[in-house]
Amino acid sequence: MKAAFCPRYGPPDVVTLENIPIPRPAPGEILVRVHASTVSSADHRLRGLDMPRGFGLMGRLIFGINGPRRPILGAELAGEVAAIGPGVTGFHKGERIFAFTGARGGGHAEYATLPVTSAIARTPDCLTGPEAAAMSFGGATALHFLRDKAGLQAGERLLVIGAGGAVGSAGVQLGRAFGAQVTGMCSLGKSQTVRDLGAVQVLASGDDPPMGTTWDVIMDTVGVVTLDQARVWLAPGGRFAALAADLPQMIAGAMERLGQGRRVLTGPAPERAQDLADLADLARAGHYRPLIGATFAFGDIVQAHALTASGHKLGSTVVTMV
Repeated sequence: MKAAFCPRYGPPDVVTLENIPIPRPAPGEILVRVHASTVSSADHRLRGLDMPRGFGLMGRLIFGINGPRRPILGAELAGEVAAIGPGVTGFHKGERIFAFTGARGGGHAEYATLPVTSAIARTPDCLTGPEAAAMSFGGATALHFLRDKAGLQAGERLLVIGAGGAVGSAGVQLGRAFGAQVTGMCSLGKSQTVRDLGAVQVLASGDDPPMGTTWDVIMDTVGVVTLDQARVWLAPGGRFAALAADLPQMIAGAMERLGQGRRVLTGPAPERAQDLADLADLARAGHYRPLIGATFAFGDIVQAHALTASGHKLGSTVVTMV
C-alpha cells in the first residue's frame, strides 16, 4: 500500500509517498481501507512543528525530537472496514466508517488499523466519502467548545472568528443548529459561503465590530482576539473560547478575571466516539455538512499540505485514495 511519510519536521515537501506492507489488525483492532482523509491544521502543525508560542519544546518531547514519532500523519479519515481483528465485535467487514485519530494519525495511507475503542462512527448515507473524512476534526472541536465548554443555548449570540475554516465552518453550522444567532468573521472572499452556512451577519477579518456590539459566546479559531478585546466584546456572563491560544494566553486566561461572570475557555478537544455519533446524527438531520474547499488525489498530498500551510484554505482540504 501507499503511505505518506513525514520523516522530519519541515516544509510540505518533506512528505514523501512510500510503498509499505498492508498492516494486519491486532486483537481489538479493525483494518480500514481508507477512502479519504484531510490535511488539517493539526497535520500542518505536526509536520512543521508549528506549535503555538510556548509549546515548541513540549511539542518535541511529546511528538518527537527531530520528527514525528508517528510519521504517517492524518488526524481524520473515512473508509470501509476491510478486516476484523481477533475479539472484535460490533463492526462488520464492508461497513462505511469515519474516525478521528488525532495525534495518533494514520489517515494518510491506503490502509490503517484502529483500536475499536478509538473515536469511530458509522458514516451516514447522506455523506460522500470526502465529506465523511472531513467530519471529525472541525466538527468535534466545535462541538466540544460550543456545547460542552461554553454551554451555548438557544437564543444566545455567537461570534465565530475564522468562520471559513474547517473548525469555524463547523462552528457556524452547529451554532445555528443549537438555536444561536451566529455572526461569522472571515476574509471577504469567504463571506457568502459563511452566510450560506447559516450566519445571519458576516464581519470582515481584522475589522472591529460595531461599537457596543456584544456576544454571549466568542469562538476564536485562529488566535487573533486578545483578552482585552474579549472583555469588551463579551456580554456579562459571556464565554471566550480561545481555540488557538498559546501558552502565555492560556496562563493569562486561567488567571485573568474578565469581570461580570465572563470566562475564558482553552485546551484541546477530546477524541470521543460519542461525539462522532452525535455529529453523524446532526448530519442525518441536515444540520451539519463539512465544508470542503479543495480535493487532491493522494499522489498530490504535498500540494494539499502547501495549501493548508498557506493559511488561506476554505473549509477542509481533502485527499482521496480511491
